Amino acid sequence: MGLASLWRLAHVPAMRSHELLREVLQKTSAKQVAADLGLSVSAIYKWAEPPGEGAGSGINNPLDRIEALLKSTGDGRLVQWICQRAGGFFILNPKSNQPHPAFLIPATNAIVQEFADLLAVIAAAAADNQITRREAESIRGRWEELKSVTESFVACCEAGNFAPMKEKHPSLAPPKN
Repeated sequence: MGLASLWRLAHVPAMRSHELLREVLQKTSAKQVAADLGLSVSAIYKWAEPPGEGAGSGINNPLDRIEALLKSTGDGRLVQWICQRAGGFFILNPKSNQPHPAFLIPATNAIVQEFADLLAVIAAAAADNQITRREAESIRGRWEELKSVTESFVACCEAGNFAPMKEKHPSLAPPKN
């Protein structure tokens, strides 16, 4: 499954960590996971059970611990690090609270402008047929910004609300009549 297909899964309603682990363990060997992590097979299976409340006998699993660490520290670099280890990237979804589609054209223009900015940085860096470390960092920065603006746009499309993009890019407000 490609990375783009994996990211589509992130837009389904959230499932509990033990439910996700149960599904993962249906496609992989719990015995192999246990061996790879130096744990017992029973511990791996306990991760896929509901927590000890009521009928559940599960134990805190690594996903729950990562979530708790993120809440405790408030440091998004933890998520970014995990995403990088998986070969991807993390982009925070924009907050959406006021439906207003009037910003559609300026929001579209913001993506086009970010893409143009990325191409300009790439063209300038490649003009001498080499890319320096500093130029590569600049390209990476523009690329990350383009991904962020595009994800914001897609999330706004899904919500039918472009107000968050207007708040993030106030200079791109729709023209007044």
